[in-house]
Amino acid sequence: MKTKLTDIAEVIRSKNAGPYEITFDVIFKDFDTYKKVVAAGVFNAGDFAKLYSIDEADIIGIINFDPAKAIKITIVRPLCSGDLGEPDVYGAQQHRPLLDMEFILS
Repeated sequence: MKTKLTDIAEVIRSKNAGPYEITFDVIFKDFDTYKKVVAAGVFNAGDFAKLYSIDEADIIGIINFDPAKAIKITIVRPLCSGDLGEPDVYGAQQHRPLLDMEFILS
C-alpha cells in the first residue's frame, strides 16, 4: 500500500538558501515514521532529480536531521533569485511536487 507524504509529514516547505540555492524541508509527525522513511531511502538524489527534472549534480545535499525528525534537500537554483525570468524570488513555492509524492513504506 502506498503512503502519501502529505499524510505523514507535519511540514513540507521550500525556501531560499541564499540567492543561488533552494532548500526543501520535510518534517515528520513522529520519529517512528521518520526513521522508516530514512531507512527506505525515499529521499535520494536519483528520485529527487527525476521529480524536479534536474541533474543529480544539481543536488547539493540530502541531510537527515534526527533531532528534528526532518529531511533537508538543497539544490542549485535554476536561476538566481531575482534574475529576469525567475518566477519565485523567495523559493517558497517550489515544494509543490512533494505534495503528490507517494511511496511504499514497510
